[in-house]
Amino acid sequence: MDTRWFQDFVTLAEVQNFTRAADLRNVSQAAFSRRIQALEQWLGAKLIDRAAFPTRLTPAGERFRKVATQLLGQIADARAEIGEAPSRNHVRIALTYTLASTRLPGWWPAWSDRGAITCSLEVGNVHDTVSAFSAGSADILIGFHQATHPIQLDAARFERFELGSEKLRPYASVALLEAGGITLPGSASQPVPLLMYSPSGYFARVVDTAIEQSAEPLCGYRAFEAEMTDILADLACQGMGIAWLPDSSVGAGRLQNLVAVGDGAWDTTVSIVAYRARAHPRGVVDQLWARIVAEAPPPGDSDR
Repeated sequence: MDTRWFQDFVTLAEVQNFTRAADLRNVSQAAFSRRIQALEQWLGAKLIDRAAFPTRLTPAGERFRKVATQLLGQIADARAEIGEAPSRNHVRIALTYTLASTRLPGWWPAWSDRGAITCSLEVGNVHDTVSAFSAGSADILIGFHQATHPIQLDAARFERFELGSEKLRPYASVALLEAGGITLPGSASQPVPLLMYSPSGYFARVVDTAIEQSAEPLCGYRAFEAEMTDILADLACQGMGIAWLPDSSVGAGRLQNLVAVGDGAWDTTVSIVAYRARAHPRGVVDQLWARIVAEAPPPGDSDR
């Protein structure tokens, strides 16, 4: 028996689609299907109703999902304890690169009660962090959410809390603007260089929607693509073009040579949301969740 089978099964149970689950687990669909079948053979029971669409669990699968989730959590705790981490007061948080670098350092001192709670991070893109959380490798998931591009998690299984919001807007360097290197919205004869997120990234879809829905057409070309906000921000600082950045990336003295451009025509807002499983056995997760809720800024105040 391979513990990866449990992670595969929990992910499939969450997304209800073999292709998407295989993608989240970073394996081919054929290999993913074989691992699910191997788990069923090991258990001696059918877990997936393959005649249904979308994919759904059999009654045995529903029962086993609870067991698998608990086992994955216990395995993670055992690893932490063997590695001499204080598992009783230890939590695992999955969150995106951007939030890990800009928001978490401000949140964590209050959330942890100045170190009373210890933490390990699972940092990655939206797909990676949702996969880790769904598979039981993280206690808390923190990510971005927009109604047009929601994170697909079962509300019956997962509790959600909104921590605030980020304004995502186009930024360019002062030097580039003063040199006349760009003029928004650009034109067919002089398109503006755009520093864009890789197509597979969450922010790529958010930014594309903001551009498509703007009342004013934008004439530009994709000068560079990257998954990480920090890379695009650094290139924008060097005058390589316009990058859509969350405000926290340029706040508190960060990237001082960048200024917002476009007069709001291509701005968009995303929520910052936290998730936890409604059914979990660990009191420290309750403690952390209570602090997350207590320390959240009032509605309309997203500066913290």
